[in-house]
Amino acid sequence: MTSLSNSLSADNSLSADTGTTSFSPAAGGEVSDFFALLKPRVMVLVIFTALVGMVVSDATVNPVIAAISLLMIAVGAGASGCLNMWWDADIDALMTRTAKRPIPDGRIRPDEALAFGIVLSVGSVLILGLASNWLAAGLLAFTIVFYAVIYSMWLKRATAQNIVIGGAAGALPPVVGQAAATGHVGIESLVLFAIIFIWTPPHFWALALVKSGEYARAGIPMMPNVAGPDSTRRQIIWYSLVLAPLALLPVWLGFGGWLYAVVGVLGGLGMLAGAVQVYRLREGEPERKAAMGLFAFSILYLFLLFSALLAEQGLGLFRAVAA
Repeated sequence: MTSLSNSLSADNSLSADTGTTSFSPAAGGEVSDFFALLKPRVMVLVIFTALVGMVVSDATVNPVIAAISLLMIAVGAGASGCLNMWWDADIDALMTRTAKRPIPDGRIRPDEALAFGIVLSVGSVLILGLASNWLAAGLLAFTIVFYAVIYSMWLKRATAQNIVIGGAAGALPPVVGQAAATGHVGIESLVLFAIIFIWTPPHFWALALVKSGEYARAGIPMMPNVAGPDSTRRQIIWYSLVLAPLALLPVWLGFGGWLYAVVGVLGGLGMLAGAVQVYRLREGEPERKAAMGLFAFSILYLFLLFSALLAEQGLGLFRAVAA
């Protein structure tokens, strides 16, 4: 953490292929700019998966406490996203999909983003601990540190396994949600953690195949740039083969019913079909469409899986597959 002080200056700069790009100092961004630092789309996914972690716990939770807990889990996720943007501002400026983020675009100074992220991190952990319990707060703190420090500051720039190992941070919200609801961590949330953890590499590597040129320019060792596109395609298939049966564990353990089973089987087959297409189509526009198709379908697949659990456990639609 001592390296945190290295980027407090508003004059952070980076060397690109064509010269030096500097972040122009901003007097203070708009509210929308600070909100963008929180990666709101990721926050929505975090709230959703944490809610499912609560619902599958089969525990009665005060709705006010549940709402505060979900809000703090979301704020903690946003805080880690903010710290990630602060640290990655140099490489964000080199990639088309991130160049317009508030820091590289000069709308918010790096020191403002750092202070904002730290305040939200500490505040979300403390409020979650006071409103719910300290196990959940500790898990939230671990998630923030893992994503902002271990993944962002180390793994992302050090190894092609960055997404594999770093995916643990994105997989933890259901565990934090169950801890907030029950005060302990059970098999249900650990299974949900495992599903998201194994889902992350094929999901993200599909996008990385398309964006490999940008990652290479930014010096990020993504799998297609290190092991090559063909090796990445094979690994996408292997992860999808593991994911398909793993996603059916809730049925075997008794907290996933018929609706979840149908979604799990069809979705798992869809992931495998998409992975095979990515493996087969390796050139030109068909290659790009196959990779982006798998990327988009993987998001739908995860959403439908967790929606099925939410409908069964939260809306009373559960029907056991086996008596």
